Amino acid sequence: MKPFTFNTSKSIRFGAGTLNDAGVIIKSAIGERVMLVTDPGLMSTGIVERMLGILKQAGITVILFNEVEADPPENVILKAVEIAKAEHVMGITGLGGGSSLDVAKLVALLVPSHETLKQAYGVGNAKGPRLPLVLVPTTAGTGSEVTPISIVTTGTNEKMGVVSPIILPDIAILDPELTLGLPPHITAATGIDAMVHAIEAYASINPNNNPISKILAVQALELMGKSILKAVNNGSDLDSRGDMLLGSMLAGQAFANSPVAAVHALAYPLGGHFHIPHGLSNALVLPHVLNFNIKTCPQPYAEIAAIPFPELAKLQGQARAEGFCEKLAQLSAECGLQQSLRQMNIPEEILPRLASDAMNQTRLLVNNPREITQADALSIYRAAF
Repeated sequence: MKPFTFNTSKSIRFGAGTLNDAGVIIKSAIGERVMLVTDPGLMSTGIVERMLGILKQAGITVILFNEVEADPPENVILKAVEIAKAEHVMGITGLGGGSSLDVAKLVALLVPSHETLKQAYGVGNAKGPRLPLVLVPTTAGTGSEVTPISIVTTGTNEKMGVVSPIILPDIAILDPELTLGLPPHITAATGIDAMVHAIEAYASINPNNNPISKILAVQALELMGKSILKAVNNGSDLDSRGDMLLGSMLAGQAFANSPVAAVHALAYPLGGHFHIPHGLSNALVLPHVLNFNIKTCPQPYAEIAAIPFPELAKLQGQARAEGFCEKLAQLSAECGLQQSLRQMNIPEEILPRLASDAMNQTRLLVNNPREITQADALSIYRAAF
């Protein structure tokens, strides 16, 4: 067996009602002066207010930063860093979706260290040290609470990543009750995003693709395959919400160590140029990237096809891989997600620019089972159009 490395968050606390223990957990992990990083949308749900009450009851002084934006730009991160420094916080807690968790990671990294955000971009460039870090996801999608990755929008439309085990949190608190009532469209987009993480982690040709990641990806697909439509159609179904949250985390652990590939590489320009939510961007290109891949590399997709879609077990080889692509597209439609770039009001004339931008995602493209040229990327975007 080839050598590999597997890293994940030091401690994971999962269970309905776990947020009630957050005060004790965070005070023990961080101390009595904490920055809480979240976004304006979550402020209106009552979750932030509840969290503030729990922390206050534990004797924690909270500095609230609630200005996180989707696809967070550099200036938001740097503003949070300056506030955290001025307030002499002892650690950072992120509460929300992937954007809030990603910002929290970078604030924890940049407050105590002398490195800049630009110096941290790339794989293994972040040096640390960092502040203590606790992450609390409120969506079942990114798996950011267990990944060493933070994505930032640089300039106007390009995304860059900070990838380093240093930004893995000390503790991830996963309470499926926090995802109850999440709107169907967000549930669907984040759910498909998490499934993409599992699929790409399993099929990745990264040298660090490993047995642990494959097992986690399989378990994630089993949980989410049986639960995503239930969660979309019934926002109060705690069992399906729990399956999705756990599945998302397992997929996060998988791709944190066996990195994702061309689906994400082609999704990023959609988010950068048109601010399409990341999960929906993945869903829009997923079947078309996989249809491209299975022409020469059907095996990994055939191996996992029947896990979320048991009816595909009767097929073999290429036919099963093709059925997998069809089922994923069908699932996305049944979840109520848009099915084409045209539906997102993306003009056809920008497709060559998207293809050019996608080729900048070399960190991801090298993991794809089939090599993708700029011409291939353009063909995939046209298929998705």
